[in-house]
Amino acid sequence: MAKDPLFIVMAIAMFVVVGVLLFGIGSFAKGGEFNKKYANKAMRWRIIAQFVAVMLILLFVWLRRGA
Repeated sequence: MAKDPLFIVMAIAMFVVVGVLLFGIGSFAKGGEFNKKYANKAMRWRIIAQFVAVMLILLFVWLRRGA
């Protein structure tokens, strides 16, 4: 399964979600002007990344359920 290209893309998408989440947590922790500038952007990026990751997971499950 680890050699499956769709699985690799799905795993990368999940790591992107974690990265964006950590960036958002870091910006909240830093606070101040940085947080005001990037808090909403980070939240939007995370939601988009999560949507893509969930769609890839569903596609993976749907394509592999018969195999």
